[in-house]
Amino acid sequence: MSETKARLNKYLSMCGAASRRKADEMISRGQVRVNDKVVDKLGTVIDIYNDIVTVGGKILRLPQRAGYFIFNKPAGCLCSKSDPEGRKTIYDLLPGNMRKLKYVGRLDKDTEGLLLLTDDGDMIEYLTHPRNQVPRTYHALVRWILRDSDVEPLRKGVDYLGESYDPAQVKILSIDRPKNNTLLEITIKEGKKREVRMMLRALNLHVDHLKRVAFGPLRLDNTPVGKSRPCKPNELERLRKVSKIKAPL
Repeated sequence: MSETKARLNKYLSMCGAASRRKADEMISRGQVRVNDKVVDKLGTVIDIYNDIVTVGGKILRLPQRAGYFIFNKPAGCLCSKSDPEGRKTIYDLLPGNMRKLKYVGRLDKDTEGLLLLTDDGDMIEYLTHPRNQVPRTYHALVRWILRDSDVEPLRKGVDYLGESYDPAQVKILSIDRPKNNTLLEITIKEGKKREVRMMLRALNLHVDHLKRVAFGPLRLDNTPVGKSRPCKPNELERLRKVSKIKAPL
């Protein structure tokens, strides 16, 4: 069952209204309403974020918890709540229950890849503040055949258009000679605007495709483009370990 669906008896238990056995009794007696209609069928499945459940006229609500989702942003959409020019944003692609979440670490319109979506303000502050030097890893497809010596300047730091960029970790992942391109893995810690693109432009290199594959301890893995998934318990554990931020109550 998806993260947004649950059996009605489980939902009553999650809200602290009753144990599952007691909830089944309440449902059978017609004491539970969903969207203002009596529901007395055991096993009923509801949308926990969009359906309104009441018992004795009182609306049941889930305990407040922070959400953490990994979203694979496609190229061609903006990291923005809305756009005055009517361009597509990431929030156009998210289900309604996730549109209250904030993205962590903006990606430019033409870059795809990992965005953490959360409403945990302390975690957002930690991950995005420059003093914490949280690593961000990208795969950049560059239009040229490169040798290791060609990317050495990136490891020492470069200047471009009056901006200084700190040293990056750089690896050559693959070379496609027939297509005349090289796939690079680049890890940065500053998070400046369009940082990877600007660093590569400093070397007169053109980026055909750019994708963020990791942010701190989080990895994109096999999350499909344009889709999201809840962070796994071990991912949240790693986040809390590096940030030293406790789980919200």
